[in-house]
Amino acid sequence: MDKQSEEKLSWLTLYLIKGLGNSVIMRLVKKFGSPENVLEAGLPELMRVDGIREDVAGRITKRECITEPEGELEKAHHLNARIISFGDESYPPLLREINSPPVILYLKGADFPPDMDFIAIVGSRNPTHYGIKVAERIGRGLALKKVGVVSGMAVGIDASAHQGSLLGKGFTMAVLGAGLDIDYPVPNRQLRKKIEALGLVVSEFPVGTPPEPRNFPIRNRIISGLSRGVVVVEATLKSGSLITASFALDQGREVFSVPGSINSFKSTGTHLLIKQGAKLVETADDILEEFRFKKDALRHETGMSETAESVHGMDDVEKKIFDILSDYPLHLDDIARSSGLDPGVVSSILMKLELKGAVKQLPGKVFVR
Repeated sequence: MDKQSEEKLSWLTLYLIKGLGNSVIMRLVKKFGSPENVLEAGLPELMRVDGIREDVAGRITKRECITEPEGELEKAHHLNARIISFGDESYPPLLREINSPPVILYLKGADFPPDMDFIAIVGSRNPTHYGIKVAERIGRGLALKKVGVVSGMAVGIDASAHQGSLLGKGFTMAVLGAGLDIDYPVPNRQLRKKIEALGLVVSEFPVGTPPEPRNFPIRNRIISGLSRGVVVVEATLKSGSLITASFALDQGREVFSVPGSINSFKSTGTHLLIKQGAKLVETADDILEEFRFKKDALRHETGMSETAESVHGMDDVEKKIFDILSDYPLHLDDIARSSGLDPGVVSSILMKLELKGAVKQLPGKVFVR
């Protein structure tokens, strides 16, 4: 087994130990340097880490998992699926930033598109015809502008958003509240097959996990975590979609809300979000304009994309930094993380690019082309 496979197996082993949550696993890895080192640590060392109970520490030293890690990899393989860990290069960068990111993801379908922005669309499981059409239209509109759609593949608004993205020949991701082997919800069986063929199905839960109610709020933080923003289409005051919107706010994402009839209780939640400051949206363009995606997409479609070569006088390092930037604002720390360079070095390069007129600095140490 190569080093990368061993590391993945170590992440999976920790994940499958009962009583260890994502936050504690991340704390342990930060303390000991790697998941392998955590598994090699002794009981006294483990007990010195905040949040570790003695019984859980004992399970770590004995590697007592709810199921065999090697067997879990084999189960995923039989499903024509794969498992990635937080340590994998293919792990989605935006999801790394959230509080308590999932250390293990089960995937079926294509790989995560590295350069694609995603918007989440969520809403009622019992929508009106209006809600269905709006979700589908927004999903399709985003797809036509090369923006991906994330949702939870529930019946109703979620399914309509996925369908709209597929109609626009876009890339859509479905995040499940159950194991990848669970056929749920049954009415969306054919839709799921399409997403597996043309997009990506994602789950945080081990193979065989049933769709228990407690899983869906856990699932919702991934939906918002994968996205630049969350659009809520029809939701009551007690809707799980408002939980997703709350996660989005906590994660620093934008929240959008589609207005409905004042006579429909199914829009009480979306109207509350608007009252609380969510941006009212009616079309995909309303969302795209907020993120300046529209300009990027038009450039892409007309072949007018600005590249480092179009700005004269750049050396290789300056081109590297310039290529990371777009019309969407990026913080200095994010640019440094993407480039692999020291923040101080990146700051100096950005200053040079600003003097050349290639980039612009906005308030808060964020930069755009």
